[in-house]
Amino acid sequence: MGTDKALQQLTEFVQRHPRLLVLTGAGISASSGVPTYRDSHGRWQRKPPVQHADFMAERTTRQRFWARNLVGWRFMRDAQPSASHYALAELEQQGVVQHLVTQNVDGLHQRAGSSRVIDLHGRIDRVRCQSCGAEYPRETIQQWLEQRNPAFTRLAGAIAPDGDADVDDLDYSNLQVCDCERCGGVLKPDAVFFGGNVPTAVVAQAADALQQADAMLIVGSSLMIYSGFRFCRWAQEQGKPMVAINQGKTRADDMLALKLEWPCDVLLPALAMVLKGYRN
Repeated sequence: MGTDKALQQLTEFVQRHPRLLVLTGAGISASSGVPTYRDSHGRWQRKPPVQHADFMAERTTRQRFWARNLVGWRFMRDAQPSASHYALAELEQQGVVQHLVTQNVDGLHQRAGSSRVIDLHGRIDRVRCQSCGAEYPRETIQQWLEQRNPAFTRLAGAIAPDGDADVDDLDYSNLQVCDCERCGGVLKPDAVFFGGNVPTAVVAQAADALQQADAMLIVGSSLMIYSGFRFCRWAQEQGKPMVAINQGKTRADDMLALKLEWPCDVLLPALAMVLKGYRN
């Protein structure tokens, strides 16, 4: 299928279902330089990330995490939205995207101008105390870490997903970790770690957004993690069709009304331009 045919099918789908819930995954940020966890077959392609329980229980795990994140945050802070992020913001302005649920924690949808965003897995540009709930900007924590760990500020490593960096061959035992200045509690990025749970209120908000939609558009997600895949199950139960733009296998392939294996940076900007032309 050529891009013209794919764009035609996508446009016709959106015209039939003008109120979309969009679900995005790591693939939409790939052209922003943010790596994905999985390959085109949905297989894991890097070392497993830190688990929530280990982070909370072990100071050594927190030292390892913050050493890697100290390096990776500099890239995530400066990453720029992709053409797809900007296209979805334009489609929101056109009234097509009713809500956008993202599995990503990079905040790039908001930087591109989208306002109706539900951060399913939280955001890494915020840090929260796990005891008293105090919130800190991630950049404030970065400054604290760099001031007290100058040797680590000179490190560089391959950037990994979610603000991580591959700098494993290090001795982390002397790394100073920032605790909550209010209560001394454990500080953790305000994002759902692997093994953690999406807050009930966030799931309810996203489920309500799906109820209001005519259909669901999935962009750049293999849907291998259940927190995203469940929206496909709910859409199917509600009789709402789904279209996916994803270069590779998804867990919902047999549930889709339409699957387009083309770069989202090609299709989404073209879709926004076509629909804008219809409205002018």
